[in-house]
Amino acid sequence: MKHLPKHLRPKWRYVAVGIETDPDVSLDRGAFQRELWYAAQNLLGDAGSADADGTVVRFQFADGDGRAVVRARRDHVEPLRAALACIESVGDATSAISILGVSGTIRACEDKYVDGPSDEVERREVVFEGATRSAVVGGDRLAVDADGRRAYATVDDVE
Repeated sequence: MKHLPKHLRPKWRYVAVGIETDPDVSLDRGAFQRELWYAAQNLLGDAGSADADGTVVRFQFADGDGRAVVRARRDHVEPLRAALACIESVGDATSAISILGVSGTIRACEDKYVDGPSDEVERREVVFEGATRSAVVGGDRLAVDADGRRAYATVDDVE
């Protein structure tokens, strides 16, 4: 079978996605891909999700923080961004999904948005809501263990 001429081949854009969840959760590419396709199908329908594509090309995740590169057809980036915004959880873990940026090549997407410096994660004691509590600190974000539940804060919210 012959290849399509260059002007008939699909044009792709690559969406850099940030994924945040509890530091003790481990996620894999398959679970994120499944949630993305499920969200796209629910929001865009079968034909719309097939047009947008939404294939996870790159995925990395560690210590509650991850990055992914998702492929989209050039004219369907906005519907794919809307589908990404519909993701509330990946697997059983509540997750926060953010769009870091869009690029025309995988390499440019990784260089601009994915390969930034990662914050070291450490567990330490902080004062939150007037009491000393255990927290996982990564950069300027904290996940505080508060009376059997998890509260999220920034370093400005604690002492």
